[in-house]
Amino acid sequence: MKKQIIGMMCVAAMMSSCHIYKSYDRPETINASGIYRDPLSVTDTLASDTVNMGNLPWKEMFKDMQLQTLIEEGLQNNIDLQAAILRVKEAKVMLTSARLSYLPSINLAPQGTITSLGGNKMPNTYQIPAAASWEIDLFGKLLNAKRDQQTIYLKSQFAQQAVRSQIICGIANIYYTLLMLDRQVEITTETAAIYKENVRAMEAMKTAGYVNEAAVTQMRAASHQVEASLLDLKRQVRETENSLSVLLAKAPQTIDRGRLADQVMPEELTAGVPLQLLENRPDVKIAEMNLASAYYTTNKARAAFYPSIKIGGTAGWTYDEVTINPAKFLLQALASLTQPIFNNGKLVANLKVSKAEEEIARMNYQQAILQAGKEVSDALFSYETVDKKLVEDRGRVEQLERAVTYTKALFQSGESTYLEVLTAQQNLLSAELSEVADNFQRIQSVINLYSALGGGRQ
Repeated sequence: MKKQIIGMMCVAAMMSSCHIYKSYDRPETINASGIYRDPLSVTDTLASDTVNMGNLPWKEMFKDMQLQTLIEEGLQNNIDLQAAILRVKEAKVMLTSARLSYLPSINLAPQGTITSLGGNKMPNTYQIPAAASWEIDLFGKLLNAKRDQQTIYLKSQFAQQAVRSQIICGIANIYYTLLMLDRQVEITTETAAIYKENVRAMEAMKTAGYVNEAAVTQMRAASHQVEASLLDLKRQVRETENSLSVLLAKAPQTIDRGRLADQVMPEELTAGVPLQLLENRPDVKIAEMNLASAYYTTNKARAAFYPSIKIGGTAGWTYDEVTINPAKFLLQALASLTQPIFNNGKLVANLKVSKAEEEIARMNYQQAILQAGKEVSDALFSYETVDKKLVEDRGRVEQLERAVTYTKALFQSGESTYLEVLTAQQNLLSAELSEVADNFQRIQSVINLYSALGGGRQ
């Protein structure tokens, strides 16, 4: 027996360098280089910077005090985040259970027998045994199961970080959407007042014989159109407030907020080196944990080909009314070894499936990195584009303001028609609304880049 035990220990020592004992390492085939595109360079090469805005605390990113209050409220009350926190606790409990699997299991199983035969009472027996069993993990089955559970625990933590980041950036996006809509409502309200005044002026000019009924009708129709668009904007404001309220886990209500013109966002955007993306983005880390879990599942499939060794025993007290001295101690020891020989190809099939799933997880991990790089590149280019577009928007608004002034003066002098005045005013309104929308898109590009770099995860 001793020789057999020593032999098995030697086999286990020889297999210590076997694949089933190795912990997960990031595959060398995973590539994160060159996944950022430079928005200005024709070679698509973005100069690496050790500074990464994704590492900024969210309070340094979003400095609006009212927005900070809303984000803190969302982090405290959001249902999805609370559920993610509970999932982390669940995974931690399961990890503790996996670690305890190395220890023996002990069970108390009291037994009693009362027998009657033909109305005659037979001797009664009683036992109070404690049974213990212990699986010796020579071939990494429990080890890989524990490591697999560790990856599940880490994945739940990264999932919580992902939800946290989504909540922070989601609240910021909706908040700035409200500020954009507020500014558009303000512009449209001012325009509606101008149109009403134009209608009054046109009616007076009709009475004086300077214009006909058609001109007055056209101006009234334009005024109604602006009023309708104002109502539509107010509807959007109400719906956006309701969406933000639900995100904050409270009933739909008015949201206290600042003004779009008062917002301050970072002027210089830094993406850091691509390798930081692998460590910062929760969804990329989740994809890697899926790969690690698949790796350990493959190891468990390999370990299934090796023997299972279990040691068990029973110790307790037994009582038998037949014996003269009935009280006795019961001791029993048992050792078993199970070596798989033929299982209808199930073990081989399970190993092949596990290897295939591991390769799928590896490809998904690489794809997650590429997707993350795409989002960073999109946000960088969007910011660069909108920043230039705002210059053009400002110039367009200035020119259209002059056009409105000129056409009004020409109309009053009889050198222009009411249609030219109407067209100039409509073009100015459209240009002002577009400028506000582009200003919001610029802010949104910053938020998207912050999110794409893993911002707000902690």
